[in-house]
Amino acid sequence: MPSFKLSSRRLISAASALGIVASAAFFTSSSRHSGFTEAVHAAASSCPSEDTGLKLPHGFCATVFADGIGHSRHLAVSDKGVVYVNTWSGEYFPAGEKVHEGGFLVALQDSTGSGHADIVRRFGPAESDGSHGGTGIFLYDNHLYAEMNDSIIRFQMPGDAIVPTGAPEVVVSGLPLGGDHPMHPFFISEDGGLFIDVATATNACQTKNRTLHDPGLTPCKELETRGGIWKYDAKTMNQKFSPAERYATGIRNAEGFGIDKANDKVYITQHGRDQLHANWPELYKAPEEATLPSEEVMLLKDQGDYGWPTCYYDPGLKHLVLAPEYGGDAKKAGLCAEKTGPVAAFPAHWGPNGMVFYDQKQFPAAYRNGLFIAFHGSWDRAPYAQSGYNIVFQALTKAGAPGRCEIFADGFAGGVTSPEGAVHRPSGVAEGPDGALYVADDMKGTIYKITYTGKPTDPAPKFTPCPALTAPAGEPVKMAAKPPEGTNPDAGMAVPQGATADQVALGNKIYHGLVASGTCTACHGMNGTGTPLGPDLTKPTYLWSDGSWQGILKTIQAGVPTPKQYRAPMPANGGTQLTPEQAEALAAYVWSLSHH
Repeated sequence: MPSFKLSSRRLISAASALGIVASAAFFTSSSRHSGFTEAVHAAASSCPSEDTGLKLPHGFCATVFADGIGHSRHLAVSDKGVVYVNTWSGEYFPAGEKVHEGGFLVALQDSTGSGHADIVRRFGPAESDGSHGGTGIFLYDNHLYAEMNDSIIRFQMPGDAIVPTGAPEVVVSGLPLGGDHPMHPFFISEDGGLFIDVATATNACQTKNRTLHDPGLTPCKELETRGGIWKYDAKTMNQKFSPAERYATGIRNAEGFGIDKANDKVYITQHGRDQLHANWPELYKAPEEATLPSEEVMLLKDQGDYGWPTCYYDPGLKHLVLAPEYGGDAKKAGLCAEKTGPVAAFPAHWGPNGMVFYDQKQFPAAYRNGLFIAFHGSWDRAPYAQSGYNIVFQALTKAGAPGRCEIFADGFAGGVTSPEGAVHRPSGVAEGPDGALYVADDMKGTIYKITYTGKPTDPAPKFTPCPALTAPAGEPVKMAAKPPEGTNPDAGMAVPQGATADQVALGNKIYHGLVASGTCTACHGMNGTGTPLGPDLTKPTYLWSDGSWQGILKTIQAGVPTPKQYRAPMPANGGTQLTPEQAEALAAYVWSLSHH
C-alpha cells in the first residue's frame, strides 16, 4: 500500500448540526451512577444542566455549539478551534425550501469559552451566485478547501482572521452531478493528494434504476466516471475531472474518511445498496429489505476494487455476495470472492456519512485510535422500524482489525425515528484540537460539541453495544401516532367516486407494508407527508397527473423514471409486484390522503 503521508492537522470532514443556545447533560441523578467510580460521579455532575436530548456514556456531555446554520454536512476544525462547516441545499432537500442568505460556508468560533459559538460568519458562493453548496470541506496548507456544486475550490486563509477575504481558486471542476448520490466528500494527504469520493448515480447499475427484475449493465459504464475514489493534486489549480484519475473503484458511496496518521491508513464508509426484496422478491423475504445488506467501513487501497455493483456484503454469510442483477442467488459469492470486503460491518441502511479517526487524549483510552461514525439514518427498512440516526464508535487494533462496536451518542431523531419525523440527523463528525468531538446535523443546522469531564485515565464507562447484524427486522410498523386522515382517530377516510371504503382500507395496508410488501412509507413517510426522497401526498398538488383516482393509478403503475423535483426515480408499482386490484386500492388510498 502506498504511503498517504497523512496531514498532522487535527481536522476531518463531518456534517450536519443541532441547536445553538441550549447545552446539554445526560446525567443528572446520582442514583443512575451506581457501580461507577467517584471520578465518574464528579464528572457527570459537572455537566451543564440544560438537556440536548442526547444519550451518551457516563462522564460525557453534549452542548449545542451552534444552531440554525443550514443543512450542515461536513466540518473541519482548525488548530485554533474554529469550526468550518459546508452546508448544502441540493436536490436532497425538499423542493421550494428557502435557502439561508449569505454563503454556504460557515465559520464558527467560541471566543468566550462558553461552549457556544458567539461568532458566526458566512462566506463563499451563495445561492445568488448560482451555488447549491456542498458536503466536503478540509483545511490544508493554510487553505480551506470545499466542495461547491461540481467543483473543489480553495480559499487562502489569513493568519489574523477566521474567514478569507479573497476570491476562491478552482482546484478541480467538472465532477459528476445528478443521480442518487451527487455529493463529493474528500480528504487531503500530507503530501497534497486530493482524494475525492465520486459516488454512484444509481442503486445497482440497472438498465432502469431501482426497477423490478431489471438486470445490471455489463459492463457497468457508470464505473468509468462514478462509483470510486479519484485522486488529484491539491496544490494544482484548474484541473478537470476525467476517468484517468480514478484511484479505487467499486464504491457505491463513501461519504466518510477516517485517517489513522500513526499507522498510515485511511478508512472509508460505504453505503450498502437498497431494495433487494423490492426488486427481487422471489430471492429475498420481505424482512430482508430491512436487514440486507450491511453498511461498511473499508480500508482504502490504491487500485482497490470493492465490488459495486456486482457485490454486496451479507452479514449472515459473512462475505461478499453476487448481486441478483448479475446472476446472484442471494447466497453464492461468484466473482465477489476476488473483491475487497469490509474491515467492519454495521446494520443495514443506517447511512454512514461523516467519520473521524480519534487520536486525541481528552476521552478515556478506550476511545482512542478508533472511528466515530455519523449514521444519517435509514429509509429502506420500511415497512419495518427505521434505525440509525446516531453516532457509533468502532474500536480498531493497531493492525486495523475491528474491536467493540458501541452506540456512543443517540437521541438525535427525537420521538420519531424516520426520515420525515427525525428532528436531527447526524451527517458528520470532527475532532477539535482540545480533543472534543463535533457532530453536525443536516436537518436543523445544529452543531454539537461532545466533551469528557473526567480524566483521560478513567476506566472505560459502560456502553451500549451495536445491535447484532443478523437481528430480525421485527414487525411492520402499522401506523404512525397521527393518522393521515386527520387528528381525530375516528375520522373516516375520503373515498374517490367509483371506489369503495374497503378499497381505501386495503390501500392503507399496502401503503404501510402490511400487504404486498408495500414500500411507500420509505419515500413518502408514514403519514404520507413526504420525505427528502418523495413528495407530500396529503396536499392537493400533483406533479404527474390531474389528481384523479385514475390519474394516480396510472402514475403508480407506470412509475416516475425522471422525477421533476426529486432525485430518485419511482419504479413501476413502487418496485413491488402489485396486482391490478391492489394498484387500484393503493391509488384510492393515495387519493384519500389529499381529500381528508
